[in-house]
Amino acid sequence: MRYFSWIPRIGAALGFGIVNAMWLDPNGKFARDPQRAAAQVEDASS
Repeated sequence: MRYFSWIPRIGAALGFGIVNAMWLDPNGKFARDPQRAAAQVEDASS
């Protein structure tokens, strides 16, 4: 049975990736425009 222990680990890793993407997207971490991303970094640091 230990052979199949990778199945829940894959599910957990995929779930973590999905939750991480959902967390980062509204926070603007996935900015597609490099100038916009640089402006957000400057705004956050000041």
